[in-house]
This record gives sequence, structure tokens and C-alpha cells, in this order.
Amino acid sequence: MYGDLPKYATLLVISDTTVFKRDGKAYGFGPVVKEIDAMLHLFKEITWIGFNRQAQAYNKSSLLISSERVKVIPLQHVGGTTLKDKVSIIKQYPSMWKIINSEIKKHTYIHCRAPSNPAFIAMRLSKKYPKKQFWFKYAGNWVGKVPYFYRLQRDLLKKLNKNSLITVNGTWDNQSENILAFENPCLTESHRKEGEVTIQGKLYTKHKKYCFVGGLNHNKGILLLLEALKTTINEEFGELHIVGDGNLEHVVSSKVSGLNHKINLHGSLSKKQVHEVYKKCHFIVLPSKSEGFPKVIGEAMNFGCIPIVSDISCIGQYIDTDKTGFLITPIDEVEIKKALQKSFSLSEEKFKNIINLNYKLAEKFTYTHYLERIEKDIFKNP
Repeated sequence: MYGDLPKYATLLVISDTTVFKRDGKAYGFGPVVKEIDAMLHLFKEITWIGFNRQAQAYNKSSLLISSERVKVIPLQHVGGTTLKDKVSIIKQYPSMWKIINSEIKKHTYIHCRAPSNPAFIAMRLSKKYPKKQFWFKYAGNWVGKVPYFYRLQRDLLKKLNKNSLITVNGTWDNQSENILAFENPCLTESHRKEGEVTIQGKLYTKHKKYCFVGGLNHNKGILLLLEALKTTINEEFGELHIVGDGNLEHVVSSKVSGLNHKINLHGSLSKKQVHEVYKKCHFIVLPSKSEGFPKVIGEAMNFGCIPIVSDISCIGQYIDTDKTGFLITPIDEVEIKKALQKSFSLSEEKFKNIINLNYKLAEKFTYTHYLERIEKDIFKNP
């Protein structure tokens, strides 16, 4: 299946995602660790540049980097919103530039995860190395309103040379040939088999179960959802499972205690535990204000959860109201409540039809599909 890349090929990954060492072993941000593990099917060795975030050492989202074929280079973590933070970022640029430039010299294939400061440096350096192949994966919203630095990187990506390929969330008009729509992976073949069994046996009970999976912050819309539930009175609403942590944990806990609905606060869970939540739920609700395309939508669809999600970025290119889920627009308590009401009136036959269709669509979010796209559309044998 994977044969176009030369067998000796090595890959450089440039990102600001979490990497750190503990007890002589290397760890990283779980979703990226899984992607890199998958890419070892294509590359002999992978060097991963990331930000050293020791504070994440015991976070459940961190995973062990078990393969000896993955070399980790931690950069000093920079970031923040204050003036002092910005000055600190600028001071670190010469050091980051030197390390990233040195590693680019050693590799033919370079994968950069944007928007980020390391990826921004790689964008500038890509023009210096026209014979090398750069793949920039832009994870944010490609067309909507974003912070200045994100917009700056977006604009720069559109102006890069032909040796750089940019993958984005969704398909958009008037894009150059080197900008491609690309789905991010989250499902293994084992997950697909689990999902198939789950969907075949999922019962559409009178009391519907809902879940929210994401950061407990203003952007993800958890407070909007809880506000909508204040005035949502329907005997078909069974319970809500809230998975995730963030700076609004205490606020969320306080608001939950004031509601009459059954709501389960799980905090941060492992991937396996999140899948167990999907298996017992009928719908996933994500009223986000800004997104690329959340992986949790693909995951939830694989396990029979119908998405009730914001109509932002490219989400509407995958979720079609009444066919594959329900879109929230505009994003406010009134529209969230309307979407919930629609879910209450869904017949069992319609529910079954949607979750079976969504299961087929979730194939796009498998690691198998991901690797096929890398070889077919991104890194080609020079």
C-alpha cells in the first residue's frame, strides 16, 4: 500500500505541540504522537521538534513515544498574551531559528504544524530550500476571522513557493493548486470495528443521552450549552456527559449544580474512556465559536453519536442538517435550544439512518486514509 516514498526517507516534524522527557523517556501530545506513530509506516526515522512543556507531564492527553525511530528535540516553551510574553517570544526566535534551520538542512521531507511560531520560522526558511518538500498543515479556520498572528501565517502560506504544499480544513473557492483539503486522523482499524459493533447494537431510547467533549473555555461554547439547558424542558432529555478541563471548570461546576438536568462532569479522560462515553450517547453537542474541524466530530460519528455543531469553518461541508446532524447558526442559546428540540423529535428510523451514514463518512478520519493521502497527494518521490 505504501511504496512511493524511498525506503530510506526520513521526516522532520516542526511544531509547537507538547514534548517532554521524564525518567529518561520521551512523551508528547497524544494526538500528534499517534500521527507520528502512523507515519513510521512511511518513514525510516522521524525527528520531532516541539515545545518543552514539563507542566503537561502528568496530563492524560500525553503519551509515551515508544519507538526508537522517533527523535525528540524540545524547544524552550514560549507563548502568552502579555507584553512580557511577547518580548520573551521574540528573544527566543534566534535560538529557534538556528535549531530549525539546522534540522531542515538534514531532511528532504519536512512537515510543519501551523499556526505556530516554529511553523512561521519554517515558512520563511522554505524559500531558502527549493529542492526540499515542505508540508504545512494549517489546523485553524482557513477563511474566517482569526487572531492577527494566525492571519499573518495564513497569508504567508498562500504566497509560498511550489515546494510547499498546504493542507487545510475544508474545500474553498479560488485556492491555488498547492492548497488541499485534508482530514486529520483519529481512528484506527480497531476503532472502526468497535464503532461498527456499537452502531449495530445502539438502542434509541426515549431518554436521549448527549455529550460535550472539549475544552471548558469560552471558545468551545460550554457556557452557552448550559444556558440553553436552563430553559430546555423535555422528558426526552436524559442526561449530558461533559468531558474535558479548562479555565472554566469551577464556573461550569457551579452552573451544573443549579440545573435540574442530570449532568455528569468527567473532567479529562483517556481516549479509551472518551470512546466509552460516545458508545452510551446518542448526540454530541459542540457550540464552538471558532474551529478548524474538531477530531471529536469524526470520533463521535464512528461510535454512533449524531453531531449538533456550530456552522463555522468547514464543519458545514461534512454536517448537513437533518441528513448527518444539526447545525447551530448563529451560535447562541436560542439556536442551541432549537437544535436540541430537533433532536428530540428524531424518529428511531431516522436516527438509525443517520448514524449508519455517518459511520461510512467517518472512514475519512482513519489513519489508513491519512497515510494514503500523504503518499498520493503530499510527499512524492522526487
